[in-house]
Formats: sequence, C-alpha cells, structure tokens
Amino acid sequence: MPDATLMPTLFLSHGAPNLVLHNTEAHRFLKAFGAALPRPRAILVATAHFMTSAPALTADARPETIYDFGNFEPELFRMTYPAPGDPALAARAAALLGEVGLAAGTVEGRGFDHGTWVPLKLLYPTADIPVVQLSVQPRSGPAHHLAMGRALAPLRREGVLIVGSGALTHNLHELFGRGYALDAPAPDWVSSFGEWMRAAIEEGRTDDLVDYRRKAPFGPENHPTEEHLLPLFVALGAAGEARGERVHASAQYGVLMMDAYRFG
Repeated sequence: MPDATLMPTLFLSHGAPNLVLHNTEAHRFLKAFGAALPRPRAILVATAHFMTSAPALTADARPETIYDFGNFEPELFRMTYPAPGDPALAARAAALLGEVGLAAGTVEGRGFDHGTWVPLKLLYPTADIPVVQLSVQPRSGPAHHLAMGRALAPLRREGVLIVGSGALTHNLHELFGRGYALDAPAPDWVSSFGEWMRAAIEEGRTDDLVDYRRKAPFGPENHPTEEHLLPLFVALGAAGEARGERVHASAQYGVLMMDAYRFG
C-alpha cells in the first residue's frame, strides 16, 4: 500500500570501494546519516556502475554482491550485502518510465555493484530493506536522467527512497597520475566545481545544472566521462520542485569530492 510519508531523494558520493573500511569524514557521515532518514520500505539506487544503452532495473529476488573493482584490500572481497531485491518494484519503476516514453526493461543475474552496496552497508548495515538498481545511460546526458527521475517521482509516496550513487567529482586519470594520498585536500579546480554545484543545487538552478559542462568551472575536467554525475540528475528529477541541501562535504584522494545532497 502507498505510504503517506513523502520520502526524500538523495545523491551520495561513494568514492573508492574502501570507503567502507576507512574511518574518513565521509565514512562517519554515512554511518550516522541512515538514522536521520525516514525508514523506507524499499530503496531504488541509480548507480554509476550499472551502465546500459536504455534504462534497466534489476529484478532478482536475492541479488548477489559483486566486486566490480580490483587492487583493493582483500577484506573487501569477503564483504557481502545480503539485502533482498524487489521484483515488483523493478516492474513498477519500468512501467513509470515507459509511461513517459522512456522504454525500460528488467534484468536478472546482476548483483549489487559497489556503487550500491558500499554506501548502503554504511547507511543500512542490517541489509533488511529491499533494493533495486537502476542503470545510467552515459551517452544520453543529464536531461535524460532528469526526465527519468521525474518519471519515478510517484515512488516517493510509496515508501521508496530514491538514491543517486556516484561522485560529485571523478577524474581517475588525475587521481592515479598524481598519486594523491587518501586525506589530500581538494585542489582549487576541484573545490571550485564543488562550490558551484552546491550553489546551483541549493538555489534550484536546474537549467544551469543540466548545462554544467559549459557553465560550471572545470566541468569537463572534473567529469571526463559523465557516468558518476548522472545519478545526481535522477535524484534531482525525482525531487520535483524541492530544492537540495548539501548534507556533507569532504574530499578523498584530493580529486574525489564526497559531497552528499538531500532533496525534499
């Protein structure tokens, strides 16, 4: 049955997979933040690590945990996130997307990637809330993902927490090329982009956000590819007219801004 509570939407920066291991500012924030949210009946995660040419939703009843990374601490590969899936929610979300002309399908056999299980392991460690993953379409751009979010907005009245999981900044070439330490501060070209995004989100400048590659300082430099910022537009679209609030700001490895936003 629909829930009378209008759930917020979130954008979370998940950083590197070992976020779940290290006692950083972002780690501590996520561990505490779950308790500040209304408890959802289910969670829909638009994750930067599930990329398809058309929208897709995971429909497994018991998704596995997958390790879509390498060269990290061995203990990460022993972690699991045994939350159930929600095939009915996957079908409902696909139908909502279809109603606005965004043909979407459901897929089985794809487990929770680290864009999903790493932040959720900190937010909801008991793993007892059903989770469905939504793919991003890197070639389709911000406006497409904003429209996806707007189509999914009715789920907020059905007890579903819509989460975009990506990174506010994500330039891995700079990260690996310069060898930044975990606690390195953000250089100016990264922090100035982060502050522009904060102002645009909190002021409700949706058109500017969609055109961030031209309007934000160092937009292409902070996102050489867009998949890690596109989940933000799903959360933004699902929020409707509600403005966002930055609820966390920090940096890891210098060039990864770990900012988080709550909408609604």
